Amino acid sequence: MNQIMELKFMAKTLQRQARKCEKEEKADKLKVKKAIEKGNMDGARIYAENAIRKRTEQMNYLRLSSRLDAVVARLDTQAKMTTINKSMANIVKSLDSSLASSKLFTSDPYFASLRIEFS
Repeated sequence: MNQIMELKFMAKTLQRQARKCEKEEKADKLKVKKAIEKGNMDGARIYAENAIRKRTEQMNYLRLSSRLDAVVARLDTQAKMTTINKSMANIVKSLDSSLASSKLFTSDPYFASLRIEFS
């Protein structure tokens, strides 16, 4: 369970980083626009490269966050199934002991014939 919480935290951290990159990308796009208006094409090219790099970085963060979310979902499902399996094992044990002690199938001829047919 502790690992699941750590993975969820990591996924949220990655999403925050992606939002940060998106803001930086928008800022760089504004810088590109201002540089073009001033006639500074070399500066505009540098800002555009930075914006593209931030966009790629953002997509990588989102992709990794999505993968972590998928892993968390699988681990969560597995943990729930393990709990259910343990509960079912306890239920089966208690049913076996109660059936063995009460001898329900031998008390009635109808149940005895059913037991023979389904065995």
